[in-house]
Amino acid sequence: MTTVDTVRSKHNNGLDFFPCFYNQTQVWKGSLDCISFEQNAIKDKLLALDKSCYIVKVAEKIGVTNDGYLSPADNNAAQVELLLSVPPLRIQQLGDPNFLAFHGVKYAYITGAMAGGIASEEMVIALGKEKILSSFGAGGLSPDRLESAINRIQQALPHGPYAFNLIHSPSEPAIERRAVDLYLKYEVRTVEASAFLDLTANIVYYRAAGLSLNAANQIEIKNKVIAKISRREVATKFLQPAPARILKELVEQGLISELQATLATKVPMADDITVEADSGGHTDNRPLVCLLPSIISLRDEIQAQYHYAKPIRVGAAGGIGTPQSALAALMMGAAYVMTGSINQSCIEAGSSEHTKKLLAQAEMADMMMAPAADMFEMGVKLQVLKRGTMFPMRAQKLFELYRSYDSIEEIPLAEREKLEKQVFRKTIAEVWEGSAAYLSQRNPEKLGKAVNNPKLKMAVIFRWYLGLSSRWSLAGEKGREADYQIWCGPAMGSFNDWVRGSYLSEPNNRRVVDVADQIMTGAAYLYRMQSLKIQGLQISDHYSQFQPFCAK
Repeated sequence: MTTVDTVRSKHNNGLDFFPCFYNQTQVWKGSLDCISFEQNAIKDKLLALDKSCYIVKVAEKIGVTNDGYLSPADNNAAQVELLLSVPPLRIQQLGDPNFLAFHGVKYAYITGAMAGGIASEEMVIALGKEKILSSFGAGGLSPDRLESAINRIQQALPHGPYAFNLIHSPSEPAIERRAVDLYLKYEVRTVEASAFLDLTANIVYYRAAGLSLNAANQIEIKNKVIAKISRREVATKFLQPAPARILKELVEQGLISELQATLATKVPMADDITVEADSGGHTDNRPLVCLLPSIISLRDEIQAQYHYAKPIRVGAAGGIGTPQSALAALMMGAAYVMTGSINQSCIEAGSSEHTKKLLAQAEMADMMMAPAADMFEMGVKLQVLKRGTMFPMRAQKLFELYRSYDSIEEIPLAEREKLEKQVFRKTIAEVWEGSAAYLSQRNPEKLGKAVNNPKLKMAVIFRWYLGLSSRWSLAGEKGREADYQIWCGPAMGSFNDWVRGSYLSEPNNRRVVDVADQIMTGAAYLYRMQSLKIQGLQISDHYSQFQPFCAK
């Protein structure tokens, strides 16, 4: 019988073996020259994920090799004692293989949309060329700007993969509809639906318009939907078929056929559900370890009810910024992981250089919640960077004034003067004039209401600052650095901690493809390490950590 004392290594290379299960039915055979006993050499062999890894003991020393082979044990005493082994591990094995096949990608990894084109054409194209799915940040862009992005991305990626964001716009439904019209016109086959509180006719129209029957009389889903949610009640709506009421309206309007309406009652509204935990921008600040299992369980309940031919996949977002967080999500059952905040500090992001530098310095505690421009009156907040900018404090002050007074005129004169000098840097009259000119082109109906509603007029004036602050951050507006609105979650801080001291610590070295490769490679490596630990190998920190490395 083998005991702990007889197996434990006396060699100081950071490896010990405490067998909870010790299998002597096989032996390792090969050349002793291929066994490594020195720390750096051992690390290299552990990192060789495409090869088997054998942990062996030779003369009281534990070593590692990728060479040789396993053979049934015989009665002869072996010079090399096999302690344990793990098979090769491809990064493609992480996550749900159906996700890879469905979207035509190589990793169970997506970069999520960041509004205003932060998730830029360059980002989508760079990742798409490497067969990694990325969603263009269409939120807040004009139809002309969106149309230009569609043309450019489709020209560069004629066969994909790519996705476009469809953000719910409760205050501007016409903008949401215009985006759907463009997606249908140009046959954009994958959208990432985000910020939806309920299903709208627009998202149902996009989904149903892509349904048909193939030659085998099976339902073909051409328009794919990846729904980003953070609440069970919203997830339920995307996990179920489209509401009959909305389908009927679309048929009556001549937008979809009777057949498409019928087919829409047999498929879910989404192919993938992204569970969004504590993240940048719009967020409910939910912990992923609580939210993800809940939504997976909900998915299973609804699948048992509807018996979809292709079960819906559930992925994870929010807080994904390191190999450890990616692996944790995948081990909890996520079909894929989605990153967000960390990508906007990369070269391809549409954010300004000043913003990227601030993001690269951020720590996990450097974020706070601030009022959202698009849902200001509703009191909805989003998560932003507070380090290096006064935006969150100034935005919160605007909401407090809005909540306390019924009109601009009711605000004390001293407070109004502060707004004009410190926040707006314009007179309130000038801000209103600019806001009115904007609304006259984009939302005349809302302008008409604001003229006759002092409370709404005050909200429009305050939203001028909230709306422009994110654009200043994107454009790198000189002199407005203190007012930059930078959407960001804690993942940015954890990413910066992870890459500190590596080539990725510098913003100028951060490329979205590199980041994706390093996170997924690191997740696979850490999985291998955990597999070895479970079998009884005691591993020092030198092996347990994965640091980004430049490709040779």
